[in-house]
Amino acid sequence: MTDPVKVTCHCGAVELRVRLTDGLNTARRCTCSFCRRRGAAAVSAPLDGVEVVKGADKLTLYQWGTMTAKHYFCSVCGNYTHHQRRSNPNEYGVNMGAIEGVNPADYEPIKWSDGVNHPSDRT
Repeated sequence: MTDPVKVTCHCGAVELRVRLTDGLNTARRCTCSFCRRRGAAAVSAPLDGVEVVKGADKLTLYQWGTMTAKHYFCSVCGNYTHHQRRSNPNEYGVNMGAIEGVNPADYEPIKWSDGVNHPSDRT
């Protein structure tokens, strides 16, 4: 695990303290219908690695489909902060661009994972 990083929404109403699984080495984007529209790169954190420091009352939750993934947004500015993953519900994806001092453009190319052909969608 790495040292905690500070994650904030755009307006600053929400702040998280996050222990990343492997720093920025887990950065990826997803091709599912929701994530490809959002476009944000996410890095991995264990479920116990995300602490809401401020603004828990400002976080809003979005779910659809299987209701496995839980996407969290600031209700004030609409910025995506993190989500509990469908691919691995035991971890969070954290918005790489919301980490203090990180510009995802500095880490391109960032790989894409196949969220369209998710294993739980197969019969």
